[in-house]
Amino acid sequence: MATVERFPSLPIGGMNLPFSEAVRVGDLLFISGQLGHYPGKLELVPGGIGAETRQALENLGAVLERRGLGFRDLVKVTCMVADMSEWAAMNEAYVSFFTEGELPARSSFGTSGLALGARIELEAIAVMRG
Repeated sequence: MATVERFPSLPIGGMNLPFSEAVRVGDLLFISGQLGHYPGKLELVPGGIGAETRQALENLGAVLERRGLGFRDLVKVTCMVADMSEWAAMNEAYVSFFTEGELPARSSFGTSGLALGARIELEAIAVMRG
């Protein structure tokens, strides 16, 4: 049976959040949804979906880095988008974080609302090698 290891979320805005930032099951790391907020604050970055996507990916990258991983270790990303008409701007920011030929599998869907009024939320699965 696979071992389960939970990594608590870092406090945001002085609050301890009621979920793990990531959970490791065997060689897989399941990463909780990341918004485009400033690290440690409950405030979204200004500039719309492109800026929020970049910050959400920076936040995702920080979770990966804390586990000794990087973007090339991602195998699946799920994008929750508040307004699918902003898909092109989101996608332009998203692909800039990946090396050509190393994009993870991805699915996306529109939502009727995200925490903090965010334009995007990203959750991911990574492989922990070794």
